[in-house]
Amino acid sequence: QAQVVESGGGQVQAGGSLSLSCTASGRTFIGGTFHNAGMGWFRQPPGKHREFVAAISKSGEFRAYADSVKGRFTVSMENDRNTISLRMDNLKPEDTAVYFCAADYGEYDVARTGIGDFQAWGQGTQVTVSS
Repeated sequence: QAQVVESGGGQVQAGGSLSLSCTASGRTFIGGTFHNAGMGWFRQPPGKHREFVAAISKSGEFRAYADSVKGRFTVSMENDRNTISLRMDNLKPEDTAVYFCAADYGEYDVARTGIGDFQAWGQGTQVTVSS
């Protein structure tokens, strides 16, 4: 059973920084090879739908970002390829949301951006940015 666990988050003033971390357990066996997961971050602001933030492919080579966070957020993968981090700089009040980590156990080395592309999700962690 795949499991995704986030850590980090908290409260910060506008202009500040926070980091989130996420670990995904489990691998898939496809074509004679075990594959770790590509992973992504989504967020759900109060009263709004869940939205894509950033993603990284299973090799760590490919990344994708939402336009709203480009240049401020950075997603990276640890050497074990089971843990990713999201560094958030120059935070704004509109970044306030519950942040979710998700894992894509598919075959291809791509940075997925759709909610339906991910098979396992974490419980979420709160990020609050005050003005």
